[in-house]
Amino acid sequence: MTSASRPMTALALVALLSACSDGLDFDLRGGIGGGVDTTDAALKATTARPEPDNRGIISYPSYQVAVAQRGDTLADVAARIGLPADELGRYNGIRPNDPLRRGEIIALPRRVAEPSPATGATTTGPIRPPSSVDVTTLASNAIDGAPDTSRRSADPQTGVEPVRHKVARGETAFTIARLYNVSPRALSEWNGLDRDFAIREGQYLLIPVAKPTEPRSSAPATTPPGSGSPTPVPPSAAAPLPAETPKPRGTADPTPKPEEPVADIGQNKAKAKGSMTMPVSGSIIREYNPGSNPGIDISASPGTPVSAAAAGSVISVSKKTNGSSFIIVRHPDNVNTVYLNVADISVNVGDSVSRGQQIARVAPGEVGFLHFEVRQGLDSADPMSYLR
Repeated sequence: MTSASRPMTALALVALLSACSDGLDFDLRGGIGGGVDTTDAALKATTARPEPDNRGIISYPSYQVAVAQRGDTLADVAARIGLPADELGRYNGIRPNDPLRRGEIIALPRRVAEPSPATGATTTGPIRPPSSVDVTTLASNAIDGAPDTSRRSADPQTGVEPVRHKVARGETAFTIARLYNVSPRALSEWNGLDRDFAIREGQYLLIPVAKPTEPRSSAPATTPPGSGSPTPVPPSAAAPLPAETPKPRGTADPTPKPEEPVADIGQNKAKAKGSMTMPVSGSIIREYNPGSNPGIDISASPGTPVSAAAAGSVISVSKKTNGSSFIIVRHPDNVNTVYLNVADISVNVGDSVSRGQQIARVAPGEVGFLHFEVRQGLDSADPMSYLR
């Protein structure tokens, strides 16, 4: 066991010993100091990972992954899906003869044949959101491909494409789960991690997808046993009292005191909208669109310094699957800013940054730009409402 894995083993042991307790804080967010307890967020319900086809392929519109079977090596997976073992190994940072855990996710460097009824899938093609599926086409395919009309064909798999995260140096399953607001247990189940939640640098992880929000029940709220019942509101208190006692007639308002200036040390920069500064100076070449673009693209020459839009702490320095580097900075009130298409990164995870501090430069490319996002938790927001 390496020294880096010992803290992870201890955390896993605590989780296992406490697994029978309701409300378990799997990543111990509520017990390591600080006034914020995010246990509920850590325990947020997630959907089950989609079932792969007979080859082990799970296909999404943007990428494909393979799921290892019991006793597989990387070479076994490569032979089953039709890719060179050396290429697959380099992409995932493992050797062809390395053994894999059952259910372990292997990212594919390029697409292979789509799942189809011939490979054990219900329909042909990648998993898509339910809203984009043509019900008539699916019904026709199910009827045409059914070998036995007396048996009901299975429903096709639909769902949201999950984020595919590449593990950076120093990250753990717990820090990644905290970053994406999911539980380490769900992260482990989706990616076939071992009992120690061990991960490796360069490994690709699928981030579990949250279950759709269920409508609120109209049933009256209940309280836990032993906590007592809420005190009913008496009829006399049905109407709220006035906000302040009325002043006697003829009394003049006192002259208001001028507000004393408060030193600006960056403690409330990200709390109010309109309190951030542009990370680079340039025109907006692609505007925010929740359906297609979760941020804005700002024109800037390659090498232009990129500054933090507000004071905060760096929580991620990593790369997307296409190799593009990005930085995530956390601010007060669960606001995060994302800086994509950057190079020459000058900050590390855990660093505190001030508004306007240089954190990177715009990456080289034919068209120089910075992609900038503002997120309230995991939900994207229009950056222009936060920028001055």
